Amino acid sequence: MSRFWDLGSQDSRTLKIVEACCLNRFTQTMQILEELNKHFSIPGALTFALGNDGLISARVATPACMAEIYLHGAHLTAWQPAGHTPALFLSERSIFAPDKPIRGGVPIIFPWFGPRTATPENPRTDGPSHGFARISLWQVAFAALAGDDLHLTLTLAPDETARALGFDNFQLAYELVLGAELRMRLTVANHAETPLHFEEALHTYLAVGDATQVQIRGLVNTEFIDKTDGFQRKRQADEVLMLTKETDRPYLNTAATVTLDDPILHRRIFVAKTNSLTTVVWNPWVEVSAKLPDMTPDSWRTMACIETANAAENAITLAPHQAHTMEAHLRIEELSQ
Repeated sequence: MSRFWDLGSQDSRTLKIVEACCLNRFTQTMQILEELNKHFSIPGALTFALGNDGLISARVATPACMAEIYLHGAHLTAWQPAGHTPALFLSERSIFAPDKPIRGGVPIIFPWFGPRTATPENPRTDGPSHGFARISLWQVAFAALAGDDLHLTLTLAPDETARALGFDNFQLAYELVLGAELRMRLTVANHAETPLHFEEALHTYLAVGDATQVQIRGLVNTEFIDKTDGFQRKRQADEVLMLTKETDRPYLNTAATVTLDDPILHRRIFVAKTNSLTTVVWNPWVEVSAKLPDMTPDSWRTMACIETANAAENAITLAPHQAHTMEAHLRIEELSQ
């Protein structure tokens, strides 16, 4: 009898320890929220609050737009210019947890794209898909309102996870300008005495009325890697790309602006970019969506990713004590009905 009693007591003590840890984390989170609102909130424009599953988010509400950014991954989950429906897709099944990426919005991909693969610079293949930046806790560095545009900067420095993966001499700064248009600037600084080799992407999930009807322009005569067909190299011959099946294409050596025409939502989304030579178009379609735990089986129909990136042969090698800035610029105009 005493044996079982001891086990019960141990379980009770364990539960109390877990409860104490949860309470301590909650207290720490509330203290962080208080400090963020004290130093960075802007009355009538920017506040910090508990988001999904207790993760901290920055909430933007100005005459020009509404937006939400999670400190987890510096993840922009919503941007809705005034007079428009939401511009970004966010999965209703997205997992909000410190060790999981958020599905939708704009994940930040760094320092590798997809699974980590060995390179001449580094033979390692460990680490999470799409790197660690999208599951790291970022810090708020700056916030200001200029007219109706909200300027917000978040930063990421090496932590235990990054160092364990071999990245210990970098700094990331993510500058957002949120208004009637959206600007996202990702700056990578190399503080090491050796070159820094990396891939990067602003993995933008656009909300669409029906993925089968959108028309994507700007990639004609551009070479791409078809990841759904054995990574074959192909070239797009058609001026307009229509999504008719699973699509996963890094287009290489292109700095072109891409447009997405959405006849259901009656709008055209422009995706312009600077210092990016890769554009990724992705839609998981029926079978892949059904297999993803953080997507509904029909999520594919209301999203289309047009990603600003530097990947594959367009990966960046950054000299010591240098910095590289990549920018994506989104704007929306109405299509005549």
